Amino acid sequence: MVEYRAELMFWVLSGTLPLIFLGIWTQASQTGQFALDSVTFIRYFLVVFLVRQLTVVWVIWEFEREVVEGKLSPFLLQPIDPVWRHFVSHVSERFARMPFIVGLLGLCFLLYPQALWRPSLAAIVLGLIATSLAFCLRFVIQYTFALFSFWTERANAIEQFWYLLYIFLSGMIAPLDVFPESVRAVIVWTPFPYLIYFPANLFLGRQTDVVRGFLAIALWGAIFLVLNRWLWKRGLRQYSGMGA
Repeated sequence: MVEYRAELMFWVLSGTLPLIFLGIWTQASQTGQFALDSVTFIRYFLVVFLVRQLTVVWVIWEFEREVVEGKLSPFLLQPIDPVWRHFVSHVSERFARMPFIVGLLGLCFLLYPQALWRPSLAAIVLGLIATSLAFCLRFVIQYTFALFSFWTERANAIEQFWYLLYIFLSGMIAPLDVFPESVRAVIVWTPFPYLIYFPANLFLGRQTDVVRGFLAIALWGAIFLVLNRWLWKRGLRQYSGMGA
């Protein structure tokens, strides 16, 4: 993961969308009436950037290529589920991109010194736990979609559609506080808020239902894990090693 550091830096920069919305919402909060003030908006999107960087997943493109090109075949002969190769590579990549993340956050705090704050130890611990679990949930969801590669050569189309919902409903482009109450009442029953909005709130120390958040992550994780294992068993019967 540290071999191609320049490429990794560009991938980090490609995930700076929350920093763009930071400027937009900060300016909007100065002229409009929102539930959050400008400083809170800045802190929120800085934390969203951090959470987003730590939970990014790309397993569907790698797994799809392995199935289509037949490269999955030798991995099926090894005494370990192929998913662990992808999972460990994702985890190691987090450490490789961390210097770039810290550098960008440091630059943002130089530009917005009023947003600098010291989170409590409890906020840091809960935020890190929630972010780790959000990454696991995001990974299981995308890997489940990746298993459709056994039946179609374009499983990533499912992920692309899912991503549209993800960026709007996860809190990436706007905190859910600015959504109408009726919309928030529906969103909380989906997995999206617990992938970004929930961990971000914990880092900020904002009031949130911690128990419900962790239970929601566990519940959605269990649902997709069961579906994942079912698709894996059915998919192996379908797999023909084409391209090998």
